[in-house]
Amino acid sequence: MSVDELVRDAVLAATGLPVPGSGLEITVPMPSQRLQNLVELARTVCGQPVTAINIITEELQYQVATAGMEPYLCTREDSMCAVGFLNGTSTVVEDASADPRYSSNPYVDGRRGAIRFYASIPLVTDEGFVLGTLCAGARETGKLSERQRQGLEILAAEIVEALELEHRARQLAGALAEAQRSNTLLADFAGRISHDLRNPLTSILGYVELSQMEAADGPNSQIATYLNVVASSGQRMLDMVENVLAYATIGGDIRPAELSLTAIVADVVQDLAASIETSGASVDCGDLAFSADPVQIRVLLQNLIHNSIAYGRPGVPPVIQITGQRTAEGATLRVTDNGKGISETDRERVLHPLVRLHREDDPPGTGLGLATCARIAAAAGGRLDISSNSGAGTMVTVHLSGNT
Repeated sequence: MSVDELVRDAVLAATGLPVPGSGLEITVPMPSQRLQNLVELARTVCGQPVTAINIITEELQYQVATAGMEPYLCTREDSMCAVGFLNGTSTVVEDASADPRYSSNPYVDGRRGAIRFYASIPLVTDEGFVLGTLCAGARETGKLSERQRQGLEILAAEIVEALELEHRARQLAGALAEAQRSNTLLADFAGRISHDLRNPLTSILGYVELSQMEAADGPNSQIATYLNVVASSGQRMLDMVENVLAYATIGGDIRPAELSLTAIVADVVQDLAASIETSGASVDCGDLAFSADPVQIRVLLQNLIHNSIAYGRPGVPPVIQITGQRTAEGATLRVTDNGKGISETDRERVLHPLVRLHREDDPPGTGLGLATCARIAAAAGGRLDISSNSGAGTMVTVHLSGNT
């Protein structure tokens, strides 16, 4: 096979047209309605009894649509259209039996047919590759007017576009099927994980409730206070497990509601009370009323505040400030701290799952926190940006769309 033929077969394959490995191992595909309409229109334009759309590979010719005849398969050696079609110019022959290029062809000399009039228009891609031909034929001699030839050439260009569009449609259908398959698998996985996490959490909350009942009868009221915090945090954790795992499917379920930034941060601070107390961190939050999914936003803020505490500078108590403002698109939330910061070269990378920086004194982690935050922002129709907080620490800006 020549280099040109290898390239042409690669183009055929890229257009979604079958290219056999050898011999006649290919079956004639069923024509699409659009291709069938175009080949019927070609028959009307040229006024001939038979028209066909031929794809020509290194070894054979097969027809993807025909009018006035049944599609057939033949070797390239026997094909009339394969004669000179690669030069990209149209061919019109009034009597093929009198033309030395075709007179000995089996479809002309009577072995397989007795074609006399013959016209062939190459199917040329925008890149200049010839996929095959649009041809017309008859058992009687005939002619084409210049207007008819031009009409067939226009139709040939439409056929090439139709072949490319059908290939893109097949690709899209395949991607959709894969997405649906992935969605089903992920939903099954999320269901199993949800079950495995829900059971121990439910058990913990049950024992907390029993402890609360016993503590209420005892002298140590401080224990009851601690248990109330554990119960509240545990219940929110259970809610997060169920909602975040539901989100872990393509097109996660987003339920926007009117929220108060201070109220959400207060819940998060309560959940992170032990870490805040141990690190000596301070958390300051300005209020903002905005619309977003409450569970998703709580997960986002909890991850960001936890990061600000975990990645503080040694010996420096974390100072964390959360602010928000309305924008034309929806709302913008900012979480700033005085911690180690993230270098400019790493700011894009840390938004990918399982990426950790492995800096000195960094705590262990999964590398999923910022990736989860970025995904939540994207699901809310926005984005997440990382920058420096006035040269020290980190500023994470979350842009939220009001259209979610």
